Amino acid sequence: MIKLSLGGREDKNLTLLCLGAHSDDIEIGCGGTILELQDRYPDSIIHWVVFSAIGVRGEEARRAANLFAGSRIAGEPILKEFRDGFMPFVGAEVKDVMEELKRTISPDLVFTHNRRDAHQDHQLIAELTWNTFRDHLVMEYEIPKFDGDLGQPNGYVSLSREVCQKKILYLMDAFESQRGKRWFEESTFMALMRLRGMECNSPSGHAEAFYLRKVSL
Repeated sequence: MIKLSLGGREDKNLTLLCLGAHSDDIEIGCGGTILELQDRYPDSIIHWVVFSAIGVRGEEARRAANLFAGSRIAGEPILKEFRDGFMPFVGAEVKDVMEELKRTISPDLVFTHNRRDAHQDHQLIAELTWNTFRDHLVMEYEIPKFDGDLGQPNGYVSLSREVCQKKILYLMDAFESQRGKRWFEESTFMALMRLRGMECNSPSGHAEAFYLRKVSL
């Protein structure tokens, strides 16, 4: 397994852009990696954008962003109120948000949805990410769901067991409205990290996985 270091040195500060269609997407898809990168690059700046964060879901999104990123968030999380499940029908408005981000942010690393995700909102955010941030390192994260759309990732971030446990603790703490869903369980999240850790031979046995379409070395 080939290992690469961002920027070639561990003390480089990073600017991260985290994009999620819904309130818990970033945290489920790459929450552990965000925690891990903060340990490696302690002065990083994180831009946090959620496109559908309405009512209690908005409150949960803000709490989760503070748990996962805290003082490293640039300003406040950007929380939009696009209707869940209908983003493709207002794609021009979603694109406007992306273009505004491009004018104000030049991230070292962008986290977004996997373009092959079965949820239509996730697909749109993934495609607009690539349409907007054409000269950036983009890592597409995965979300487990009933659709059974998990694939074969080609990028991994090894996570310590402590980071995995912290990720799960924050998820269960922040997203109370989701606890009644049968899939939103600690065992779901730990099982996926264990599986991906096995695939990449992680020293801890745990990892998060990503899809990288294009990387320049």
